[in-house]
Amino acid sequence: MVFISENAKTKLVSLMKEEGFSENASFVRLGVKSGGCTGMSYQLSFDKEKKKGDSLFQSQEMRILVDKNSIPYLEGTTLKYSDGLNGKGFYFENPNAKHTCGCGKSFSS
Repeated sequence: MVFISENAKTKLVSLMKEEGFSENASFVRLGVKSGGCTGMSYQLSFDKEKKKGDSLFQSQEMRILVDKNSIPYLEGTTLKYSDGLNGKGFYFENPNAKHTCGCGKSFSS
């Protein structure tokens, strides 16, 4: 299971509207790929359809897709958003990450 915080949901809904996606008819897609300064980097995008092998989760009334290869890395992860003084933006709170980089956009497990 993956989760979205309330602050992240608010920002995601705003971005979806800006990019022509509907929060009720579209998905938030989370994933990981090789790369980044610590080995794996997070991916965040919007999608209009579920693909073969995707797992569907629901959090904060948002529909979340995660591809089968990313599931082991993202299990239990919460997508958060901060617009405070540190200007972090979106970041992932991942219980599977053993090491994270300073920017919070990559990790190793």
